[in-house]
Amino acid sequence: MKVPFNALQLTDDAADVRAAIDRVIASGWFVLGPEVEAFEAEFARASGVAHAVGVGNGTDAIALILRALDIGPGDEVITAPLSAAFSAFGIMLAGARPVFADIDPDRLTLDPRAAEAAITPRTRAIMPVHLYGQAADMAAFEAIAAKHCLALVEDAAQSQLATAAGKPIGTFGIAAATSFYPTKNLGALGDGGAVLTNDAQMAARITRLRNGGQTARYQHQEAGANSRLDEIQAAILRARLHYLPAWTRTRRAIARRYRAGIANPSVTIPTEFDAGHVYHLFPVLTEHRERFRAHMAAAGVETLIHYPVPIPRQPALSDSSSAVCDVADRICRQVVSLPMYPALGDDAVAAVIDATTAFRP
Repeated sequence: MKVPFNALQLTDDAADVRAAIDRVIASGWFVLGPEVEAFEAEFARASGVAHAVGVGNGTDAIALILRALDIGPGDEVITAPLSAAFSAFGIMLAGARPVFADIDPDRLTLDPRAAEAAITPRTRAIMPVHLYGQAADMAAFEAIAAKHCLALVEDAAQSQLATAAGKPIGTFGIAAATSFYPTKNLGALGDGGAVLTNDAQMAARITRLRNGGQTARYQHQEAGANSRLDEIQAAILRARLHYLPAWTRTRRAIARRYRAGIANPSVTIPTEFDAGHVYHLFPVLTEHRERFRAHMAAAGVETLIHYPVPIPRQPALSDSSSAVCDVADRICRQVVSLPMYPALGDDAVAAVIDATTAFRP
């Protein structure tokens, strides 16, 4: 059996997605129209927040949140070294400097103690990343942000519909950024992103900034961006949002099978700290990564690495960061992602479990 790492073809949502595309084509309205407005309302409701603002991608969502907070040149934002580099690039697009603090070795998200130790007079915000679908330690970050009078911004690109202690992700800080890149739990058929917030003023300013800072047509109150979620992607996301709760339940069921079935002392499964985990990815850790990946490939199971290089070790960050993140360095040497997606059938799940359990270094 061949088990691909992911499968992005349309499945049970195919008819609804095609109907949504046809609806937009027939309307002749392709940018910032009724589909975007409807999706924003529906996604906000599904996410448990008052406002959602559609933007071009998740990176822009981070940058626009920081700009709306007047965070920019000379300011610092503390974030995690283990994530896609776009988390840091969003900070840099706002003109601010990303400061990296190490991660918790068990949760694999930003370590609250390390983050607090990294605070300087220039720090304006803390941005934990809800990595792999599991929430960061948000109770601790709420306390730190309040203690030091800092903005709390959530990178929720991998955690749509996730909760922490029963509370929806995106409701802990002033705002959260998410992404609809096709591989995400709620993916578009192209790029897209959104800002989630309970703050009406924040939502209004993001709405203005995403569209060139316009308050009315050709009336630019401030220099904004060109970062608009288009109508076709919004319509696709509306169609797929209906399926997201069921897809999330399937991801959790696959994770339970992995956790119950994989038995190998050479492979460690990171702890699930909260039942609100949505399993965007299913990482495991092994000190024998290359041999493990070769073994899995021989067994027909495709794996990927998320992420092989800590963000502060990326050449693009070499001039802006000298962070020492020993835990992140170690995790990046050991982490491997197993297949995790709703279309993964029972036989494929069993094949992944059998192959992982059979590995010998």
